[in-house]
Amino acid sequence: MVRIVGIRFKDNGKIYDFDAKEFELRLGERVIVRTSQGIECGTVAESVRVEREENLTKELKPIVRIADEDDYKILEIIERREKEAYAVCEQQIAQFGLEMTLVSVEHAFDGSKIIFYYTAPKRVDFRELVRSLASTLRCRIELRQIGVRNETSMIGGLGMCGQPFCCSRFLNNNFKPVSIRMAKEQGISMGSAKISGACGRLMCCLNFEDETYRRLIKMTPPVGAVVATPDGEGVVTDVKLLTGVLSVKLNASPDAVSKYSREDVTVLKMPVKKQKTEELSADS
Repeated sequence: MVRIVGIRFKDNGKIYDFDAKEFELRLGERVIVRTSQGIECGTVAESVRVEREENLTKELKPIVRIADEDDYKILEIIERREKEAYAVCEQQIAQFGLEMTLVSVEHAFDGSKIIFYYTAPKRVDFRELVRSLASTLRCRIELRQIGVRNETSMIGGLGMCGQPFCCSRFLNNNFKPVSIRMAKEQGISMGSAKISGACGRLMCCLNFEDETYRRLIKMTPPVGAVVATPDGEGVVTDVKLLTGVLSVKLNASPDAVSKYSREDVTVLKMPVKKQKTEELSADS
């Protein structure tokens, strides 16, 4: 049997499995691990679980130790160096007149390299910049171009719901395509301000809430359906998917609208479907 623990290296990053060995680990605890990129410091993001060794698809890297006082001092030094490297890189980007925007800087725990994340509208020749940064910072330099969704995830902020961005909290940079169809099924206005996130792309929540809305749509009579209610037959005029409340115009009193729970009505006749139009989509 193997004890496995999930480790995350960034606040909103992907969770990786490691061999927990015999360490007793708590959620949120910092640990030193051996990775394919060298020694790194990560945070326990998932509790230890036990699995059979034959069920593993690949060999797991081990937990080296629980972070101690010296490791925390290194993290403080790294944080300071990242800020210094950010300032240096921004200055040199301006110096070389490059059309790119620096987003974030990541300094390896073992000091082997510094990674600069940036966005750019087109391909950038940054060879001179890399040489200059390597000479100034005396470290191996990597520049990685990222998309607008990743940029928003790194910077963070609040969505229109008042909550921190989903991409900064739990999506782990696992961005999937989002379509206009999802917004339509969820009853959201097609105005760009209603369906677009801070990154300018369709909101990620449209995707991960899509399965719930699809399930609710299957079990909820649509607008135009003829239904039997406790007060007689009528036609559905409005639907609240999440609450399951239907507005029904009863045949017995066509000038009034009554409200019922979807569990309290029976569909007698479904509305005639309109011819489908080509669905627009937007890739993430």
